[in-house]
Amino acid sequence: MTDYLKNLVKRQFVNFLSLILLLICSLSVLQVSAQNDTTETKEQKGTSQKQDISLFGSDEILNVSIYMDLSAFLKKTSKTDSFIAKMVINPGRTDSINRKIRIKYRGILRYDICSFPPIQINFKKPLYSDSGEIKKIKLVTHCEPGSLTDEYVIREYLVYKLFNALTDTSLRVRLLKINYIDPKGNKKTIIKYGVFIEPVDFLARRTNSTIVKATNLNQNHIIPRVNDRMAIFNYLVSNWDWSLPGKHNVEVIKPISYSAGSLGIAVPYDFDLTGIVNAEYAVPPPDIGIETIRNRIYSGLCRTKEVYIDDLIEFINKKEKLYSAINECPYLNQRSKKDITNFMDEFYNKLEKTKSMDNLIEDFLRTCKY
Repeated sequence: MTDYLKNLVKRQFVNFLSLILLLICSLSVLQVSAQNDTTETKEQKGTSQKQDISLFGSDEILNVSIYMDLSAFLKKTSKTDSFIAKMVINPGRTDSINRKIRIKYRGILRYDICSFPPIQINFKKPLYSDSGEIKKIKLVTHCEPGSLTDEYVIREYLVYKLFNALTDTSLRVRLLKINYIDPKGNKKTIIKYGVFIEPVDFLARRTNSTIVKATNLNQNHIIPRVNDRMAIFNYLVSNWDWSLPGKHNVEVIKPISYSAGSLGIAVPYDFDLTGIVNAEYAVPPPDIGIETIRNRIYSGLCRTKEVYIDDLIEFINKKEKLYSAINECPYLNQRSKKDITNFMDEFYNKLEKTKSMDNLIEDFLRTCKY
């Protein structure tokens, strides 16, 4: 072999080795890159949380089944008792969400007088909704057997929707159709309406607020216009069962960026004793100053006539929206809608003329608090 051929073979062999080394390096880089992509994907999956359900983003009725020892629950042996149960939520025809839960009694009057008192549900594994992680939630239940108490639940649901129509700083709700099932078969299945109430931490998060836990509050700790709105709303729906001291049926949140300093926002809840619901069991205490729950009483702070007029203008401006919430509620029959609108008319008719509005303000001043 000539020197020329030897040198040619040698150069080709070197080029071949260089090509092999280049391929090996390229494969190594690709492998490392693929490993990095996999790691990143796993981290993304680990940090993203699957949403179980759009709980308060829909007005459609939600089907729920609760498997529990109904016999033990209905005995109401002690208010501190709790019960292990299972909840199955059916947001669609084929979808289902299963959770182990613990059920606790809640409420004061309804615990005493109702055979089926309201409850608090604690999730063993959190439920993830459109608003965040739910570890516990309040459930409004029927009070007694029969179709009439079903209507009470729907009417109470409507009162929440009315306050939603007035302000975003209000608790949202979801109407439920619930099957209460005793797995042991000791009690017949109970099928009734119920209502999920939005957890207050959800409200605080969506309004950029913090929850005020102190109970030594009074109405002077609330933003004046906000306090008046709540007090007039409670007058409108005929709700006497609320109080800032002790935070009885009132939650308080404080906007983080609000310029009024330490003043908060009062958010009412639990409307079963209102004139809108008009429940048979709702009898006002004798010292309240009203004979029936459809007799309105104002329990807000005393203001000047000019301030009350400004407050009432907000209700005049929201009248159409409030009446629409009633008339567009698909779960109330026409008889109930007419009864509620007639009851609302008693308030709104007083806002049409100066003299009748003056009489309404005089009514406020007779019972307002200093």
